[in-house]
Amino acid sequence: MKTHLTDVGTFIREQREKSAMSLRKLADQAGISNPYLSQIERGLRRPSADILKSIARALSISVETLYERAGLLDGIPRSGVISAIEADPALTTSQKRALTEIYQSFVNDTQKEESP
Repeated sequence: MKTHLTDVGTFIREQREKSAMSLRKLADQAGISNPYLSQIERGLRRPSADILKSIARALSISVETLYERAGLLDGIPRSGVISAIEADPALTTSQKRALTEIYQSFVNDTQKEESP
């Protein structure tokens, strides 16, 4: 059974490789050092929520995905739609980001309309 720490690191490495991004480039774009990112990917370091947010932004994926993988959202329900978008291998990273943003804007608009 994987720990959240290993799971998030493995997931980050997989997303980085799918994006054909080097470790150095991701570290630069996320504003962290190469050794620190390497340790995160190998499950040796626990990144903070801010670091996960920077990595998610650099990889163009939702920060909630990384938070969930890191165990920061345990017990908090997550949208099935967003999970399905993130899991769909037929979508590119930019398509996933666009669909997630559109979906979230619809949800936010619906919540505003339903509020008194």
